[in-house]
Amino acid sequence: MSKSNGHNPTTDDTALHEELVAYLDGELDADQSRRIEQRAVAEPNTRRTLEDLDRTWHMLDELQAPATNEDFTQTTLEMVAVAAEDDARKAKADLPRRRTRARMAALAAVAGMGAAGFLLVAYLTPDPNAQLLKDLPILENFEQYRQVDNIKFLRTLTNEKLFTENTDDGQ
Repeated sequence: MSKSNGHNPTTDDTALHEELVAYLDGELDADQSRRIEQRAVAEPNTRRTLEDLDRTWHMLDELQAPATNEDFTQTTLEMVAVAAEDDARKAKADLPRRRTRARMAALAAVAGMGAAGFLLVAYLTPDPNAQLLKDLPILENFEQYRQVDNIKFLRTLTNEKLFTENTDDGQ
């Protein structure tokens, strides 16, 4: 079973190669350049890679630049114009669909907020019929209760368990 120490040669080589290319292109600051130079002095492989890249750069400079004519430039510009026109046409064609989606989203948001507001008010507002439902047994027998002169008398009868139906905890 081998243990990994966090060293990945492929990743390290790629990073080194990128640093060497940046060094040759003059993209590094003074400290980074000095570090690459010191590494090239200390490590023969780094020095060899740097020299190979430098030779490649010089060989690229010696290659002739391909000649382009006016037709190439014109064709390229036409292709860019056609692509831009196509993108603009697609964006314009998609505009009504995006507007409709935005309107539907706004409508859904307003409907959702309205429903949430309704539910919040319904939850927080007391039910005016709750007390009537609670007092329904009394209201059903109101005429009978009116004939009694004293509430104390009714409570006494309730405590005596004379009214077994429609009693509510002795009250």
